[in-house]
Amino acid sequence: MIQIQKVSKVYQTKDRLVKGVDNVSLEIGKGGIFGIVGYSGAGKSSLLRCLNLLEKPTEGTILIDGINLTELKGKQLRQARLKIGMIFQHFYLISQKTVYENIAFALRAAKTPKQQIDDRVTELLEMVGLSEKRNVYPGQLSGGQKQRVAIARALANNPSVLLCDEATSALDPKTTLSILRLLKKINRELAITIVLITHEMHVVKEICDRMAIMQDGKVIEEGQVYDIFSNPVAELTKEFISSVVSFEVPDTILAQCTGTIVKLLFKGNVAGESVISETIQQFDVHGNFLHGSIEYIQEMPLGTFLMELQGREPDIERAISYMSTRHVHVEVINNGD
Repeated sequence: MIQIQKVSKVYQTKDRLVKGVDNVSLEIGKGGIFGIVGYSGAGKSSLLRCLNLLEKPTEGTILIDGINLTELKGKQLRQARLKIGMIFQHFYLISQKTVYENIAFALRAAKTPKQQIDDRVTELLEMVGLSEKRNVYPGQLSGGQKQRVAIARALANNPSVLLCDEATSALDPKTTLSILRLLKKINRELAITIVLITHEMHVVKEICDRMAIMQDGKVIEEGQVYDIFSNPVAELTKEFISSVVSFEVPDTILAQCTGTIVKLLFKGNVAGESVISETIQQFDVHGNFLHGSIEYIQEMPLGTFLMELQGREPDIERAISYMSTRHVHVEVINNGD
């Protein structure tokens, strides 16, 4: 488990102090994938670097598996860092060294016995799907392949935690998906705790169990990814989610609607049930779909639909009441007045 307790990080600029991280407390469960989301300057990367003390917190405590990193120095801190792997947006591979040598470098730095290095590098290359690239130089690799090498290097010393700082931001969508699937595989097979920094909500939706939203150095919302997608509270969270699940309907279409416009939220198994068709059949109302989708988050469906209900007001009210009893969250957007 990672415990972040009242952590702040203050930077001295030319003329003032800037608080990059402001009194953040989080608990990240062992073996999970935790996403930290925010725009540039939100403090998410500063917080991530505090986790392995690349940035020493100005205040607060970082505990990983019960060890207080903020109390360690010198050799003890270096030893603790061996159990915290890290990958970056720009890979940071050594261009003059082959793929094999880039991974072996991490093992040599940890003073791994020479006879064990080759076996470990071979194992890691197979894990990330690059066995045939062992003698190739980074300049001959694609962006996705470079990130796979960086992941293998970060895993070299069997870390219990893997920190990912915008690890997919420099990659195209198809390659991003392949890297995210690799990270999920690593998490499941090796039980490594992954902390992932990103400004892309679809990355969190794809692989994270829990997440936090940061703004101005503070955590403004935190919880299970599914719960936050289905019921966001903070305006910034809603803004991020809208980048993945959009429900905007052109004003020209809305202007043509004369009925009651409702937003329907279906969670879990309810998303697969025929609640809408049953409602229309049982009550004297007509439905006109304006927009809708079903997303799968942590392999659970989350359906959201925008529709126009037409009919007598009492019938519409009964229809809305019925859907609510079927565990559908109904929000009236416009009552047709």
